[in-house]
Amino acid sequence: MAASKEAFFKPGKLSAQDRASLTDNAAKQIINAEADQRARKTERLRQLREAQEATIIADVPVSAKKTIRQELTGRISSIARSNGP
Repeated sequence: MAASKEAFFKPGKLSAQDRASLTDNAAKQIINAEADQRARKTERLRQLREAQEATIIADVPVSAKKTIRQELTGRISSIARSNGP
């Protein structure tokens, strides 16, 4: 390894503007990386939710809603009849 001035001594001081610029660039890189990661996660979760909803919709027949409604109506009317006059 060749001995050089940079290896033994600290480089010259950076101005306040240069330090602020370095900090600003680093912060922007971190924020952009987090935003990209969040966007990828959101897209992945959206795809999973849409796939899950598609399977649920395909599995449940349309007439099932009517049967549930009819069953609840039947229960309510039977309770009303048992508590009658």
